[in-house]
Amino acid sequence: MNDRTPHQARPVPQPLALLLGPEGSALLDEVRDTDPARELAVATRLRREHPAELVSAALGQARLRQRAVAKFGAADAGRMFFTPNGVEQSTRASVAVYRAGRLKGLGVTSVADLCCGIGGDAIALARAGIRVLAVDRDPLTAATARANAEALGLAALIEVREADVTEVDTTGYDAVFVDPARRGGRGRVFDPEAYSPPLSWAITAARGAPRAALKVAPGIPHEAVPGDAEAEWISDGGDVKEAVLWFGTGLPAASPRPGPASGAEPGPASDAGPGAVRATLLPGPRTLLSRGLPDPAVRPPGRYLYEPDGAVIRAHLVAEVAERLDGGLIDPTIAYVTADEHRPTPYATAYEITDRLPFNVKKLKALLRERRVGTLTVKKRGSAVEPEELRRKALPKPHGTASVTVFLTRVAGAPTMLLGHPVR
Repeated sequence: MNDRTPHQARPVPQPLALLLGPEGSALLDEVRDTDPARELAVATRLRREHPAELVSAALGQARLRQRAVAKFGAADAGRMFFTPNGVEQSTRASVAVYRAGRLKGLGVTSVADLCCGIGGDAIALARAGIRVLAVDRDPLTAATARANAEALGLAALIEVREADVTEVDTTGYDAVFVDPARRGGRGRVFDPEAYSPPLSWAITAARGAPRAALKVAPGIPHEAVPGDAEAEWISDGGDVKEAVLWFGTGLPAASPRPGPASGAEPGPASDAGPGAVRATLLPGPRTLLSRGLPDPAVRPPGRYLYEPDGAVIRAHLVAEVAERLDGGLIDPTIAYVTADEHRPTPYATAYEITDRLPFNVKKLKALLRERRVGTLTVKKRGSAVEPEELRRKALPKPHGTASVTVFLTRVAGAPTMLLGHPVR
């Protein structure tokens, strides 16, 4: 393994260094709940007693901590340190905890976390009892990850190293986790080979480790998934967060798999392995596995319409959901499932359909007036119409207290509006 350089030997970049001292820590506590609208007045007052650079750093960090609450929760976000990119790109804590639980369930006791960012995944791994080598080549990012490990009392389990991940020897670690940067100077990067480092390098690194997990964008083409990998799409609260390529999951676990309370995937080890595809929904976790089913049959809309979770759609598992519901598709190219009976499922949201209309804004507007609708929810799949535009034209003002959901879609190729409401 690479020689370990004590982190004390590397100077902490400004402005983070200012915040780690006693004065910076006290100032962070003072500005914790600063209203952005009052930031200028607060800064003016504080600069009478503190260096301007420190005040600016503290207020900037307070803003980042407020943004980070959605991902990390108030307790952790209030103690951690962030960079703007770190808040934007870090893994949501619930997803990181789930993934750490899967690794723990596979018997992993040590992980090389490559491209660790501000340390969100390393924190989840350490809290699962896993020893972590966290690597990032950016000095400020690495210093922030180190500060977070110390702030959360996890420094004994997390070694942070500032280095190029392509030059780090991961021999001796049970698993490798790689989270390549998927943003460039012009925004999101969609080509996996334009990741930093490229996906091909990450796959090579994964194949050289006993087990590995590669975090990739949820829009990764299925044809880009290696045949020796398991592919998993993860959503949290209905929002698709990421895809993960797993290597080595078909190997026997080095220790017994924990139960669901640990956060690990509760299915048997035989569920995983090369070529497996799954969609995992959080909280839960609930996991739907591919069974290689053919596309569902197309049929006329029934009483119920089911909107599959985004992870299910990304994983191409709509057929597995349709089979559970004894349903079919309303159109061969649209991921809406219809059925005549209501069968609760965590993998799709059910709506009871009351009306089916050809696409016609005037007819919809008249119907909404007749039914005293005050709240209109517009969903679309297979339609070029913008939901906000339709909402503005069809319901310029509320007519009453009723609520309706309208689906802009295609039925057997024809532009169609399906009206209904969620099944409670």
